[in-house]
Amino acid sequence: MTMKLDAELAALAEHLKTRGLTSLNLARAPLAQCRIMAERIGAVLNEHSVPLQRERDLAIPGAGDPIPCRVYLPDGVAQPPLIVYAHGGSFAQGALDSWDGMLRELVRASGVAVLSVGYRLAPEHRFPAAFEDMLAAVRYAAREGAALNIDTTRLAVGGDSAGANLALAAALALRDDGASPLSFMLLIYGVYSTDNTTSSWAALGTGSYGLSAAQMDWIWANYLDTPTQRTDWRVAPLTASMAGLPPAHLIVGALDPLIDDSHALAQRLAEANVPCTLKVYEGLTHGFIRSSAFVGAVQRALTECATALARALG
Repeated sequence: MTMKLDAELAALAEHLKTRGLTSLNLARAPLAQCRIMAERIGAVLNEHSVPLQRERDLAIPGAGDPIPCRVYLPDGVAQPPLIVYAHGGSFAQGALDSWDGMLRELVRASGVAVLSVGYRLAPEHRFPAAFEDMLAAVRYAAREGAALNIDTTRLAVGGDSAGANLALAAALALRDDGASPLSFMLLIYGVYSTDNTTSSWAALGTGSYGLSAAQMDWIWANYLDTPTQRTDWRVAPLTASMAGLPPAHLIVGALDPLIDDSHALAQRLAEANVPCTLKVYEGLTHGFIRSSAFVGAVQRALTECATALARALG
């Protein structure tokens, strides 16, 4: 594994710095400031994004208040398949607006619609609130496809970072229900365990590559009510059986401290005879997927995600 950062990703970081933008450390800075900074960075990443002809906001029923969501439909496609998508953000930050550009590009490249889920954030809403919202969103999509103008027989689930955790956990819950509506999973550099003592954490968890072990400790302390929940399969999906899950496409950066989680999940899926691909991108750190307008390697990664999604649901 090379420790060399992708040159275009490094240039993007410098560009953001010149605009007074740099990701704040959740373990050190006030959460309110972290959330504001994250949204400002998201706005820059989306500056040149062009809306789709059909995208709209809606609120769907959930265990708590109605869940804010945004649906993106591909131009000129009647009754497209759909992926229910959960954004990243350490379970504590992230907003629908900040993922506009990435999700529009995914829709355009794949011909697959997206339902982006504005799940409840910690610590105001601790586990299992976000999990419950993601599960409710998938069930809504399967039940109310006519309202979304999508084909309910072709559904996927996906997410990045914390969102990939929620997507995988929702897929496990739906499998356990006995009649999962899902045909595919798109999982982007997810956190699938609560173990931050792996070799990749030891090598990459200093904070220089988008995420630190101290931040991960903060995340679990603010997401969970008690330390005993760290072994709950809805928090640590790697503790569950993978048998019977839909096929999956996994991606991760070679410089991501969570890379061992992706390798472990790919191995567990293979052992359970679940079709799975894992793509590792050299020079990329945690949190890269929204940077395709600036970084060629990210553009390739997003295109390959779209291709896998279209092939699975086509």
